[in-house]
Amino acid sequence: MIRKRLFIIPLTALLFAGCNFGKPSKTKPDITRDTLNFTYQTVKERAKDCGDKPDTGCTVAQIKYPVFEGQSALNDTITKRFLAIELPGNRPADDAKEQAKNFVADYEKFYADKRRKGDKKIPFESKTYAKVIRQDSSLLTIEMGGYSFAGGAHGGSLTIFLNWNTKAQKLIILQDILRKGYEKDFNAIAEKIFRKQENLTDTSSLARDYFFKGNQFHINSNYLITPLGIRFLYNQYEIKPYAAGITDLFIPYTQIQHLLLPNTVITQYIKH
Repeated sequence: MIRKRLFIIPLTALLFAGCNFGKPSKTKPDITRDTLNFTYQTVKERAKDCGDKPDTGCTVAQIKYPVFEGQSALNDTITKRFLAIELPGNRPADDAKEQAKNFVADYEKFYADKRRKGDKKIPFESKTYAKVIRQDSSLLTIEMGGYSFAGGAHGGSLTIFLNWNTKAQKLIILQDILRKGYEKDFNAIAEKIFRKQENLTDTSSLARDYFFKGNQFHINSNYLITPLGIRFLYNQYEIKPYAAGITDLFIPYTQIQHLLLPNTVITQYIKH
């Protein structure tokens, strides 16, 4: 069983977060054995000027993420991913504490500017999370998300996925589960699904409403391995304007079965 405990660690702030936390796949896994023990840790800090205000009325930074017992490589990977999340106000840092201090310092500096003297303070916000989607004897999948507002017209959100081989103790890339030379066929299948999903014909141009490089469809590297297929997610601004939000693209194993390698972490899901 998973052992979960909650730790509150005071920090000055943390920038990551998720107003539009990406929703995990609704697919119910057919294998639910937990093979790695972990606890969720929560870091939360309020700005000095919060006083008795509720969290919704002041600058608050919060992060919740799993820490796995005896899994230093996995924990390091999760931490690095958090620190690399690119959101408004997120500056490079060596650790979460430093990044938190930077975020609060920027909030204080923003309103200390003489040009904003007398302006009503608009709270900044920083939230980040990582949650275990599923795990079994060979596969662990994690969803990470974040939202941050650090002044400006609006905040920004981000959702990324992490697929981990629990036996090899390393990230899973598509080359680990797909046959050599899969790119052309896989991309063609994915584009067909994408066009149907977006109500586009086979010949509709992508130049007008999308931001694909060279106006040519392509899959990205942000994907979640599920029991039924591979879920790709394009974040805000990635292929569409901000107002269009995120785009989910699901590729069922049934459509790419000829591209799948044997004896991989997804073999358990394939019905022969």
